[in-house]
Amino acid sequence: MSFERHHSLTLRHRLNEPPTFMIVVAGPRQVGKSTLVRQVLAGRPATFAAVDQPLAETLDPFGSKAESVLSAQPIPGAAPTAEWLVQQWAQGRARARVLPEGQSYALAIDEIQKIPRWSEVVKGLWDADRAEGLAMHVILLGSSPWLMQKGLTESLAGRYEPIRMTHWSYPEMQEAFDFSLDEYIYFGGYPGSAGLIHDERRWREYVRSALIHPNIEKDILQMTRVDKPALLKTLFELGCAYSGQIISYTKLQGQLQDAGNTVTLAHYLDLLSQAGLLTGLPKYAGQKHRQRASSPKLNALNTALISALGGYTFAEARNDRSYWGRLVESAVGAHLCNTAADDCQVQYWRESPDEVDFVLSNGRKLIAIEVKSGTGFAKPKGLTAFTEKFSTSRGFIVGEGGIPLTEFLSRPAADWLE
Repeated sequence: MSFERHHSLTLRHRLNEPPTFMIVVAGPRQVGKSTLVRQVLAGRPATFAAVDQPLAETLDPFGSKAESVLSAQPIPGAAPTAEWLVQQWAQGRARARVLPEGQSYALAIDEIQKIPRWSEVVKGLWDADRAEGLAMHVILLGSSPWLMQKGLTESLAGRYEPIRMTHWSYPEMQEAFDFSLDEYIYFGGYPGSAGLIHDERRWREYVRSALIHPNIEKDILQMTRVDKPALLKTLFELGCAYSGQIISYTKLQGQLQDAGNTVTLAHYLDLLSQAGLLTGLPKYAGQKHRQRASSPKLNALNTALISALGGYTFAEARNDRSYWGRLVESAVGAHLCNTAADDCQVQYWRESPDEVDFVLSNGRKLIAIEVKSGTGFAKPKGLTAFTEKFSTSRGFIVGEGGIPLTEFLSRPAADWLE
């Protein structure tokens, strides 16, 4: 049975409307962007052109094998060019113009950010289509969010609607791959590695070589300026080891060789966050300048990254209560970050000796969340201290003695602000 993520409903709805905006499908690597678009385009008049492949796959009922060959890049494996993009667009236009009235064509370009000056080229082509009233939807896919965002905001503002895809949730991994809760906590939410979890050595190698390495080497180092690539890689590895912990930039400097200054570390952490790897949650203080100056709470955005780099097997991790507790907290933090809407902030709070694992806010409501994975129940003092200090807030526990972990991981962050 083919599993479809909920984003497919949004994409189908937009393709059934007249093409008023371009559709941008963006998110981290290996979360199913290309698969989802192919699923939705199947059976429709459409072309799916992959920038990082020598041939552009045609899903067009009017097309022929000869047309597919003609739509290839001139030299297999050659770097993508603006001319190739224009060629794909021209072929899509030709097919859209011969469709019966009331039908629309769809042109999908995968890994669009790899084409130099892509946003300028797309702007000119899209504006010409709108002037003509051409019934052709355009879907742009990309796995480098910061570069996609730069091109979109600089050249294409007002011309697109995003569909943001994140890492797979526990319910998705459970339904698609029959993951147990413990398997999700340890092996995370990468669908491509799900079939390998019973061979843990093979699974770790896949995550490292097929997920971590391309994310850093291709999506970050090749797509943006990084003066100290070795530092960025080490920061990622250290961040996974410290996931779930609050650590100052000064302390990070002390554990990294050639660490540069704290501004450099903060910038690299931001790049890792935008790539869907590792984030640094700010401290909730009620005042923006104090939040910016705070020590970050590191959190891997997919627990597979922690497990693949850590020294624990699945069985060993479950038997070490302290380590398992950090994995559970990281899973909760990743879930909050991955499902938080644009107006929802995920932070932490600490005023010695009190601490709260996560704080959710949207400008109107304030929620404190404490994660408890051990046995035995006692209300954490941090929740009481937080709700007393911020009288409009409320707090709750996730895990033992509170909201069951399965329920919490099955609902997006915004639900808890209702």
